[in-house]
Amino acid sequence: MKLNNIVQDPIVSDKKSSKTYNKPQKEAELVVLQPIGYPFLCNLVENPKIEIFDKELFEMYARDQWLGYIVEEGSFIFDQKLLPDYAFKIIKAHPDNSKITENTSILLMEVEEIREIKRIESSLKMDDVIGQERAKIKCKIIRKYLQDPAHFGEWAPRNVLFYGTPGTGKTMLAKSLSNELKVPLFLIKATSLIGEHVGDGARQIHELFEAASLTAPSVVFIDEIDAVGLDRKYQSLRGDVSEVVNALLTEMDGISQNKGVVTIGATNNPHLLDFAIRSRFEEEIEFTLPDKKERKAIIDLYVNTLPLPIDFDPGRLIQPTKGLSGRDIKDRILKVALHKAIDEDQEIITWEHAKYALKQIKNNKNEPKGMFA
Repeated sequence: MKLNNIVQDPIVSDKKSSKTYNKPQKEAELVVLQPIGYPFLCNLVENPKIEIFDKELFEMYARDQWLGYIVEEGSFIFDQKLLPDYAFKIIKAHPDNSKITENTSILLMEVEEIREIKRIESSLKMDDVIGQERAKIKCKIIRKYLQDPAHFGEWAPRNVLFYGTPGTGKTMLAKSLSNELKVPLFLIKATSLIGEHVGDGARQIHELFEAASLTAPSVVFIDEIDAVGLDRKYQSLRGDVSEVVNALLTEMDGISQNKGVVTIGATNNPHLLDFAIRSRFEEEIEFTLPDKKERKAIIDLYVNTLPLPIDFDPGRLIQPTKGLSGRDIKDRILKVALHKAIDEDQEIITWEHAKYALKQIKNNKNEPKGMFA
């Protein structure tokens, strides 16, 4: 971080501090600090780099000297012991404009560290997910919680498992929830947590939840969670999986007090999950294949966005696509038919193109029998 940029910050110029001259405030649950240095001395004093090797000790040190201080996001707080007048910027205060107490969790983190964690942005809305009404109802509860985490207290919907056939909308629903609430979504595939070195996966888990806590309210979505949440008798087959599982259990249990963070796990094979992990999910929600009415809605939705028009009644696809997910209908039927039409230099998609796509699936031995009856 360049010192010149800090000096130009109007808040720094005013030397806005978090001293206790304000009116009585709510108790601060979480405060995240970014080390700044001595911005008011320009280049007269070298800015020492702060490295914390014992986070618990730093918390004790911070609470001891700043007990009773009012913290407000964007303001500054100054060390008066080890490094007198060393500035820390308050990048997160929950709730904002609150008072540090003996129960306040105080973290130190560089902004660059937070940005390294992948945040997903989406324009999806819940109406884009057709069907899955039970899952949508659960998302309403999650929405209420994320709007006011403090109000729920111990009744928070912390861990939810989405399971079901691939392509039925599990990831879509998580993205739409995040988008409609305008809260960060941290999405990670569990397979990426299995590192080359022991401890890599566990470190990623802790960093993931730390970033989610710093930007709370937020959603953590762990896709293919069965890749690391295997039954214990299989865990030794997958490198440091047992360490990843222990790290995941720690975060899901809320030992680190991840207030305002909802964890959604997704799997196609819930029966493969280790009982210790599966038991942490307060609710399991099945994502089912679309019924006849839902398939019609899915087909109509996607047909309207095709770059080429169709010259047949889209309702003819409803029965032949029985047993397919919404993603299959889009990618394996409509997209294949579209590409077939383009290959033939056609300006419209005909029923023959659709039949070609249906035949490709029918010839796949992995498809359910009787699907085209």
